Amino acid sequence: MKKVVTFGEIMLRLTPPGLRRFSQASSFDVVYGGGESNVAVSLANYGIPVDFVSRIPANDIGDCAVMELRKRGVGTQQILRQGDRLGIYFLEIGAVSRGSKVVYDRAHSSMSTIEAGMIDWEAALEGADWFHWTGITPALSQGAADACLEAVQMANKLGVTVSTDLNYRKKLWKYGKTPGEIMPALVECCDVILGNEEDAEKHFGLHPEGVDVTQGGSVSGEAYLSVLKQLMSRFPRAQKVITTLRGSISASHNTWSGVLYDGTNLYEAPEYNITHIVDRVGGGDSFMAGLIYGLLSYPGDDQTALNFAVAASCLKHTIYGDANLSTIEEVEKLMKGDASGRVSR
Repeated sequence: MKKVVTFGEIMLRLTPPGLRRFSQASSFDVVYGGGESNVAVSLANYGIPVDFVSRIPANDIGDCAVMELRKRGVGTQQILRQGDRLGIYFLEIGAVSRGSKVVYDRAHSSMSTIEAGMIDWEAALEGADWFHWTGITPALSQGAADACLEAVQMANKLGVTVSTDLNYRKKLWKYGKTPGEIMPALVECCDVILGNEEDAEKHFGLHPEGVDVTQGGSVSGEAYLSVLKQLMSRFPRAQKVITTLRGSISASHNTWSGVLYDGTNLYEAPEYNITHIVDRVGGGDSFMAGLIYGLLSYPGDDQTALNFAVAASCLKHTIYGDANLSTIEEVEKLMKGDASGRVSR
């Protein structure tokens, strides 16, 4: 069985219940999540051995985050229990024409104050076949960027497949460096790259050529081909470059698909019409986890791997919280065209 290691920050998520606005909240629902921990939880749910590497405070709230990971079957032995606090983010879930809103409270968190040399990456990657990181981690601080670079370089040295979700977050790049100064050295070490047109533009100044990517709610896969080719040309180590295709009709109604380019062929998944979104946070993470599972489970069949990723992330939109808790059987059922949602008795 292939083993995956992910690296990043897990946070405390606080959400007003019942689609309330922040100003209406008298209580908050608690969820623990983060880009890389969400991927780890999904993979563990699919039966893939997975470790999450992070830096989490040795206090009661840190204990709760670690317990949540353990409950979901994620390995936590490589987590450093250091630092002062767990990062927090507040999420106001949107509906219809009102978009969701995120407020971060993660300054000086344990993960943002990590430094190079704190993690023994050779030990953390022992027995691993795949390593995954996202653009969120190097956006936190210079120390986090340095630790991430150590990780991908060691993964390359050990022959471990490296994937990234570029995940541009404009609210995070605040420590004096731009994405263009930090990200290229990291992405140069990657075999699999996931990113949309905003990620490509903000990180590397790449743009779709000649086609409007959004067309009346649906998104054209062909429109992204120029960006995927530019990414692969810029980062020649990459064997596969992928993007999700989200058409936002409203906060509650999206279309959803994805495309994968392997340097020769462009694969496009079926498009799903998600009419009543429960929680779209973690949608991209669930796609990435589904893609990793698909590429590991269907070697040589990129179309099936992509279809699994899109179906898995479609189901995530029906699940409250950051992480995708859908099963392989549920994903495969949707892949076969059964979207009826009938009661299973």
